[in-house]
Amino acid sequence: MRRRAVLPALITVYLAAVGWITLNPAPGDPSGNPLLRDLLRIVSGIPGFGWVDYDVAEFSANILLFVPLGVLFTLLLGRWRWWLTLAIGVGTTLAIEFVQLFLPARFTDARDLLANTLGTLLGIALVALFSRGGRPSRAG
Repeated sequence: MRRRAVLPALITVYLAAVGWITLNPAPGDPSGNPLLRDLLRIVSGIPGFGWVDYDVAEFSANILLFVPLGVLFTLLLGRWRWWLTLAIGVGTTLAIEFVQLFLPARFTDARDLLANTLGTLLGIALVALFSRGGRPSRAG
């Protein structure tokens, strides 16, 4: 029962953070971030990782940003309502992209819908995996 009391508070804090990250009218300039530039240069210099650039990093960050949504809402609503968690993830993304239409420093991108949906699905999958105790079921 305690989990049911904590989850809404965690979801509220998480959604506030997502709102701040995605809807802040004065976002930081990632291209001006020397740490990010250096990290991308190091990673892309590793053999086999030359394809890693800012677009890949941004797409990956969007996936990671929505993994907690998949986890938290699946825990709140139950594993068997995973489709509702997925709908919440897609709806949240669509709302963010719509609001960003009216923010001059922001822009919408269809890839965000894909990345955020993948993140939500990954969160749902993590709950499904670990709710079995981390062990695959043994059929037959």
